[in-house]
Amino acid sequence: MAYTPLRLLSFEEFIQQYGDQSRYELANGEIIDLEPTGPHEAVAGKVASKVSLEIDRQNLPFLIPKSCILRPSGDEATARRPDVIVLDEAALMNEPYWQQEPVIVRGESVKMVVEVVSTNWENDYARKVEEYALMGIAEYWIIDFRGLGGIRFIGDPKQPTFTVNQRVGKLYEPQQFRLGENIISPLFPHINLRLDDVLPR
Repeated sequence: MAYTPLRLLSFEEFIQQYGDQSRYELANGEIIDLEPTGPHEAVAGKVASKVSLEIDRQNLPFLIPKSCILRPSGDEATARRPDVIVLDEAALMNEPYWQQEPVIVRGESVKMVVEVVSTNWENDYARKVEEYALMGIAEYWIIDFRGLGGIRFIGDPKQPTFTVNQRVGKLYEPQQFRLGENIISPLFPHINLRLDDVLPR
């Protein structure tokens, strides 16, 4: 049997073909179907609401777009769609794609990203940790509401975990929070948030 390699897409091809289809990402030229579930979307929506309220309360010049694509590296055919992304509105004037497409290529434009963990948890805990840190994003939240991540990432016994990654130098330093614990966020130091507040009912 002959093996026919899958045709890889460039970043530009992905934007043209899948830019308006929010369930797809691109990783090194390969299409990834995010396959979101209802509970996953519920958690992402609750997080966006809590963060939006804090942005309004502090009157910060940030926004949370409905959909947005991140290009972590100009050299790779990779396009990420964080579950929640907080942008610095003033910095968007320097984004080359922004006026035509909701695409971000400059880390300075991103204040924070949030990923809600799904069955492909390896991407959230490994690949995206590296990609977002290299892009220069200061804060990255990983919300593992079902405790799916590997023991190396969330401990043993596995349990629901909220990880706040803060960029120090070129790498992230993670701080983990469990049910009942108040989240500590460098970007939002006064936010009133616990993992319990964003769980699906």
